[in-house]
Amino acid sequence: MMPIRIGTRKSPLAMWQAKLVQEKLNEKKIATEIVPITSEGDINLKQPIYQIGITGVFTRSLDIALLNNQIDIAVHSLKDVPTLLPEGIELKGFMQRGNPNDILVYKAGDVFEKERRIIATGSLRRSAFWLHKFPQDSVVDLRGNVQLRIQKLLDSAWDGAIFASAGLERSEILQELNSKGLKYKLLDWVMPAPSQGIVGITARADFEIPDISDENSKICATIERQFLNILEGGCTAPIGAIAEVSKGNIYFKGAILSLDGQKLISVEENFPKSEFENKGKELAEKCLKKGAGELIQQIKTQLQK
Repeated sequence: MMPIRIGTRKSPLAMWQAKLVQEKLNEKKIATEIVPITSEGDINLKQPIYQIGITGVFTRSLDIALLNNQIDIAVHSLKDVPTLLPEGIELKGFMQRGNPNDILVYKAGDVFEKERRIIATGSLRRSAFWLHKFPQDSVVDLRGNVQLRIQKLLDSAWDGAIFASAGLERSEILQELNSKGLKYKLLDWVMPAPSQGIVGITARADFEIPDISDENSKICATIERQFLNILEGGCTAPIGAIAEVSKGNIYFKGAILSLDGQKLISVEENFPKSEFENKGKELAEKCLKKGAGELIQQIKTQLQK
């Protein structure tokens, strides 16, 4: 039997994720090989992500490799995987979720006492949540892999930058921040991106892979991605969502914000785990009834300018 070819981006974090999947498959006595592929999102670091089409910017090259049979499966940060996949490609694996939260990496100990700050992020969601809490601050664009973004922060006059906690932990950078003169703080008021902290596996529809998924991660990702799919409507928007399983129940909260963070429409609910299948859609529709549709149209217009 031929080894399963695991496609991945080339960044250190992406390689860590691919090796995680490789280990899970090897535990089942399945031979594998890792095939690194350069993504469009890694090549173009000058434009903000939303300007080059955030939906699929980090997955497109791997999708093409799958469809061209250069690889058998592709490993992603699931938050980067569009809710609508190309024809012939399916989402087939969900690794156990890491820390879903964002953290602020910053320089000065008094960062939260300052009247105004300059904060860096390439995410419309992170920007909107930050401006919702600190409307007087300035947010600047930040692109590149984790290592490059840390270096850009060190070389700049910015006060801090926002990262996914799981990305820093998995890249083993969190432990190095002190030696670089940097500090960090968990941002529990910034709602995570749908599926943040989950490593996802896509494959061609006709390619069967062994079940190495974590059930709770799969359930939470299903709810969060459904919520995103209904609200997104093909539009890049600041949307956060997080589902958590506990003792047979699921707690969910989700939100959509205006680009400047000043308008926030949210939903929060507890429900039995057995009812998860269409919950994401139902919760998104509650946001639409609160005016999320109009907010999305406003965001579309602003981003097209």
